Amino acid sequence: MAMNWQQLLSAQRFKQIGDEVVPTKTPSTDEGIDALRTDFHIDYDRVVFSGGFRRLGRKTQVHPFAENDLTHNRLTHSVEVASVGRSIGNRVGAMLRGGGFLPANNSAQDIGGVVQVACLAHDLGNPPFGHTGEEALREWMRAPAHAHWLAPLSVAERNDVQTYEGNSHSLRMVAALEMYRHRGGMRLTAATIGSLLKYPWTSSEPNIGNHKFNIYQAELPYVRRIAAELGLLAYGQDRWVRHPLSYLMEAADDICYALLDLEDAVEIGLISDLQVEAILSKLTFIESTWQAQSPRQKCAMLRGIAIGRAVDDVAHTFMLHQQDLLNGEFQGKDLLSFCSDEVRETLEVAKEAARIYIFRHPSKLMTEIAAFPCLGQILDLMIPAAYAFIVTKQVNTRQSLVLDLLKEDPISETDSLYRAYMKVLDFVGGMTDNAAAKMAREVSGLGMM
Repeated sequence: MAMNWQQLLSAQRFKQIGDEVVPTKTPSTDEGIDALRTDFHIDYDRVVFSGGFRRLGRKTQVHPFAENDLTHNRLTHSVEVASVGRSIGNRVGAMLRGGGFLPANNSAQDIGGVVQVACLAHDLGNPPFGHTGEEALREWMRAPAHAHWLAPLSVAERNDVQTYEGNSHSLRMVAALEMYRHRGGMRLTAATIGSLLKYPWTSSEPNIGNHKFNIYQAELPYVRRIAAELGLLAYGQDRWVRHPLSYLMEAADDICYALLDLEDAVEIGLISDLQVEAILSKLTFIESTWQAQSPRQKCAMLRGIAIGRAVDDVAHTFMLHQQDLLNGEFQGKDLLSFCSDEVRETLEVAKEAARIYIFRHPSKLMTEIAAFPCLGQILDLMIPAAYAFIVTKQVNTRQSLVLDLLKEDPISETDSLYRAYMKVLDFVGGMTDNAAAKMAREVSGLGMM
């Protein structure tokens, strides 16, 4: 058994209402080849116009509350990843078409379009303060002092709420929260959803390792239907082989954060342009007559050349391993691990430089440390209020006021405790850095002074 491109590029849409998952469509589905927008263009538009996408503009990429106007945030990062992903996808699409692998009803640009949307949506679920925010939410939920709030949950439900995962919340954003809330979300195509699933298993997967997963129990029925539509190979209960195009989304993300973190570091004075030039020397070349007018211009030129080399390399690596990807037999952790020595080693050196010069910088550490009490203070209010409303049915005045904050997606008497907690995590995880800091300050009483 092998996966096939006809199924993997399915433009079928689904919506989940409760635990029922049913097919749905857009007007363009009936317009066929005469449609002004392809189904994948519609996917792109739905992500771009979503509130969750706009909020990425005030969410941390690397530097929380960055004062330099040119420093990346999650929004600019996602746009750039989508641009690189489209380039890789278009290159792969052209090679699939040239090799006779692409279905007759698909264009080479469809591959680029699917990867572009997956890249655009891949960080929608990141909470305030980035990966530090994820750890802060997990730490609160796992604290022994808070165990009684989680006691009524099943093991699988407890695993979900104790392991806030940005990848899973990205899927939740597009499948449930944005557009048609709890009625199918954005209702994106199956191909786009499949390409977004970097870790197609749940938090209860026994070999989960570093806690990465893509599927909460709430969205499991939806993913089961998507996997069947795409023909994803299963290996274990609720665990599937990755969609081949998810590897292109992952590569685009890796390329961007490895190279663009360095550019940010030059902007805020953590490293020099000469250090960047040395790091990227295996991938870049500059005409002897070319002179950069500024460190910024030099870094931009070096970055452009390096990304171009990496795009070509990833596309060719994908084609070399296409059959293994379709068979579910690809042995690498990612495509970059099979790329040329020049690309692989350059990106590894760039990431190591970021770890040394950027991630441990005191200005970044102080804000990350503050993220724990900030998000913890919000959960201190919201989780007991949700528990009181669902379990004890006795809500005091303060808890009633707290629950009113969830007016966009209020907790209902028909909600289970698990769904109530997920709504709390949706609220907290959806906040921007600024909103979370402001709320923590104000609920403490300090904001009144």
